[in-house]
Amino acid sequence: MRRVSAATGAYPLVFVTLLVAAIGLILLATPARETAPWLVGAYALAIAGWEAVGMIRQLLKGHAGLDILAVTAIAAAVTVGEPWAALVVVLMLTGGEALEDYAANRSKRELTALLRKAPQQATRLLRGDAAPAGGPTAERVAEDVPVEAVKVGDLLLVRPGALVPVDAVLVSEHAVLDESSLTGESLPVERVAGERVSSGVVNGATAVTMRAVALASDSEYQQIVRLVEQAAGSKAKVVRLADRYAVPFTVLSLIIAGIAWGVSGEAVRFAEVLVVATPCPLLIAAPVAFLGGMSRAARFGLIVKGGGTLEQLSRVRSAAFDKTGTITTGRPALERILAEPGFDEMSVLQFAASAEVYSSHVLAESVVVAAKQHGYPLLDALGAEEIATNGVAAEFASDNAEDAATTVRVGKPSWLREFAPALALAPLEPGELAIYVALDDRFAGAIVMRDQTRDEAAQALGELQRLGVERTLMVTGDVAATAEPIAAGLGINEVHVECRPSDKVSIVSAVQPRPLIMVGDGLNDAPVLAAADIGFAMGARGATAASESADIVNRYETLTSLPLAVRVGKDTVRIALQSIWLGIIISVGLMLVAAFGFLPALIGAWLQEVVDLVAILGALRAVGPRAERKLKASRANAGGAQRTPLTGRESQRTH
Repeated sequence: MRRVSAATGAYPLVFVTLLVAAIGLILLATPARETAPWLVGAYALAIAGWEAVGMIRQLLKGHAGLDILAVTAIAAAVTVGEPWAALVVVLMLTGGEALEDYAANRSKRELTALLRKAPQQATRLLRGDAAPAGGPTAERVAEDVPVEAVKVGDLLLVRPGALVPVDAVLVSEHAVLDESSLTGESLPVERVAGERVSSGVVNGATAVTMRAVALASDSEYQQIVRLVEQAAGSKAKVVRLADRYAVPFTVLSLIIAGIAWGVSGEAVRFAEVLVVATPCPLLIAAPVAFLGGMSRAARFGLIVKGGGTLEQLSRVRSAAFDKTGTITTGRPALERILAEPGFDEMSVLQFAASAEVYSSHVLAESVVVAAKQHGYPLLDALGAEEIATNGVAAEFASDNAEDAATTVRVGKPSWLREFAPALALAPLEPGELAIYVALDDRFAGAIVMRDQTRDEAAQALGELQRLGVERTLMVTGDVAATAEPIAAGLGINEVHVECRPSDKVSIVSAVQPRPLIMVGDGLNDAPVLAAADIGFAMGARGATAASESADIVNRYETLTSLPLAVRVGKDTVRIALQSIWLGIIISVGLMLVAAFGFLPALIGAWLQEVVDLVAILGALRAVGPRAERKLKASRANAGGAQRTPLTGRESQRTH
């Protein structure tokens, strides 16, 4: 009964239409049978009038819709004495919303599944971390609280099989975690004390303790949820793919109906043609197909923010790439340290790592890791500031009593040279990069690192070419000596180096042919991701500027997802067009049959309901098992590189 009541409240016109039909049928069995057609006809005309008002409002706004056919069909059917056929058309109109909602919910289930998996509760420990995780003492001091109540610094107990509620640092010595919801890695991942763990990760078989480092609203999975909600609620202009067929289909239907009336001399032919020309397949099939495509993409870690993006993907002709963290892994390894006279390798790396702790740049973590691997302790900074796209500056207590503090700057040579004019560029081999270090006005040295090209990069670029991408280019803030060898190894012949964010926008805006997809991952990529026809952000690392400005967010940090996204776009548009044309062809066929007088209005109206179902079922192929099998097969053929874990950093400088 509750389900019936809910359905009645959600779709009252469907309920009223069925009620009118029931009353009319009852009246047919009584002496008052002659009133039944009047009741049914009056109700149908009332609905037609209501729809006509909305249609006129849309026309005044410049939107030519398909509702004119349904309104005309209802009015014509009642006029020629076919009120029951008119009522079936009304049922189709009022029931179309319910049918579309069902199909939309079916096609969005992967998006809504992500929302349901968001952490809701946390277990907070009220006394220190001395108690063993999972032991009796820990249980006695634990309290369950909403995830929104967790504060930075809170000690949390994560029980076996529970979700990590917020981004945290592991306090327990060891943990085995399932990170598949974030990285796509199906195998358990081991973490040790001090490592950062993202929200949404599932704990293994042993309870562990963690220290919260972010609020729920700033944690990784909650940011993914926000992106999903944005995707689910978006209404792109080009989702109504069928709108471009609205006017021609309407004109064709009216012409066929008018000719049938004129040749036969029977007004009923006009109504019989129009009741099978009602446009539900066109109105519903395309949105359902696009929602299905978005759901398919979500199944493979791609959050697509609108159906319009899928249509753009289906026609993409050019692709531009950032380098660090996009073409490369963003996790470079230390090659050598070039210390200037008066400094040693230890002090250069120690000062650099101590400052890079305060940087969100994709390379900063690698510097910190290198210092820890060498056993160099990090120094406590008195204060720090990150300079967007340039580097980081941190103040440390000075060994010289005459100096209040020493300012350490780490970053790009062009920025450091403003403070240390003696800076000299480090000699680099192909594929190497340098991070420069200065203490106050003295150039201390350079840290040379090598960032590896992603294993799957060459194959992903080859897939793009096979999918119709004609032009590829690299747009990076790095120097030519680092970028050009990497691009040459991947067959990218067009390389733009030492680009500022504004330069990237100018370059990408001028690229032909279009549409163009831009692939990046950092703050400095946000403007160009927004300026491109399609912005593709690598990795949903919290509420990053890249993720916010991109049209597609790749939760699994792998380039194999890029050709996969293009393939989803092509398949979705193909299925949408097939469903639209299927509806048009069947409707035109039925109109021709009706024009010759072989299809009574009532039977035609019911046949049109069948056409609706066929078109919608065809559109649901965009999310069906067959489509999933095809995409899984294509991803498997691309290799296992999709399991590359997230770096957990956002590229902010233009290395």
